[in-house]
Amino acid sequence: MSDPAPGRPMKYPYTFSAKVAQFPMKFYVQNQWIWRYWMIGIAVSFPVFVKIHKMANSPENVSKWAEMRKKEAAAHH
Repeated sequence: MSDPAPGRPMKYPYTFSAKVAQFPMKFYVQNQWIWRYWMIGIAVSFPVFVKIHKMANSPENVSKWAEMRKKEAAAHH
């Protein structure tokens, strides 16, 4: 693990891991606006989705949903 990086990159990276290792991600993040706004958007929206998930899976809502499904199944049979 502590070996230094090779002196020169491969002429053509044949394996997927070699392609990922040579991908200039730092360049794209610094020079293209879409990457920064994508990361900011994920960071901003994550708490909203967590709150929605907690509300949808609360015990009260789960029991209410099960009762609605039970009534629907009884009406069909």
